[in-house]
Amino acid sequence: MQVRRSTVLTMSAVSVLAMGAFGPVASATTVPPGTEGGGGDCVVGVSWNNYQEERWAKWDEPALQAAIAAGGGSYISNDAASSAETQLSNVENLIAQGANVVVILAQDGTAIKPAVADALANGVPVIAYDRLIEDPGALYITFDNVEVGRMEAQAIFDQVPEGNYVIIKGNAADANADFLRSGYDEVIGDAVEAGDITIVGETYTDNWDPALAQTEMEQFLTASNNEVDAVLSENDGMAGGVVAALEAQGLAGLVPVSGQDGDQAALNRIALGTQTVDVWKDSRALGTAAGEAAMQLCADPDVTAVEGTAPFTTPEGNEVTSILLQPIPITQDNLDVVVDAGWIDQATLRGRRVRHGRSL
Repeated sequence: MQVRRSTVLTMSAVSVLAMGAFGPVASATTVPPGTEGGGGDCVVGVSWNNYQEERWAKWDEPALQAAIAAGGGSYISNDAASSAETQLSNVENLIAQGANVVVILAQDGTAIKPAVADALANGVPVIAYDRLIEDPGALYITFDNVEVGRMEAQAIFDQVPEGNYVIIKGNAADANADFLRSGYDEVIGDAVEAGDITIVGETYTDNWDPALAQTEMEQFLTASNNEVDAVLSENDGMAGGVVAALEAQGLAGLVPVSGQDGDQAALNRIALGTQTVDVWKDSRALGTAAGEAAMQLCADPDVTAVEGTAPFTTPEGNEVTSILLQPIPITQDNLDVVVDAGWIDQATLRGRRVRHGRSL
């Protein structure tokens, strides 16, 4: 994968927005999938892969809705409930309901391609939201997921520069799992090659399922006689499963664990010390970027004309138009960043404790 020219929104700017324009969005009541919001000539249809995950309803959707409403458009959506087959028909249904632009959070980036091709052939622009779809006609809006992997790995490697590592990857059908893994390799690859780090377990995890991640971690612990020194878990949900498996063996807090997404439970684990790093991707910024791009595509379907885009070369060699946002690694030392941004409040950090003479 190669980014030929980066277009990255810095999180310092995002944090300012989060405390201002994003504040009301974060507390907004979520409209269930399948409902419409507001009037307007531009109808934006959103296909969620699995609406039950915490971040979609809490952060991404309210920001999307607010940006669409601010642009004078209306919002419709549906939920594939983790079914790639259902998502194919869901995209068709959104277009049948009058969607002028379709935003797709893909369950399977390959399986969804026929629906994307049909939409584009019928003049309906497509936004690949957060997850890559290998179609040059779609606008790809996400965080820099290779950088997320680098950040996760660096935080763990700083604590454990040698020893036995376990790598818990996400869904094999999601390109993000491999983007993250390539970021890991940039940090730990030389140490692995030199023999300083041994990967004693590595696996993809269907649907990024926390329960499955726990089972995988239990199996790796058994196979290695609990001789695991660090775990690179690609997201917070799976990190929760990993920590549960470690806790059962009395290892929680002793074995560094990574994650991403800024889930409330994960931030509490950061405060407690059972998770080492949580790479925060402010989903409000992502939802806003997608909503604003959708409104621009209603006026002009040329994805290259959307403000703030840049070319992005995919793993399959396709050149897609992209907007990449920049994440921030959160550790015990900078939990104030997510508190100050209104992502979580101090009282909710139940696990907070005093570190280096100051309260977390």
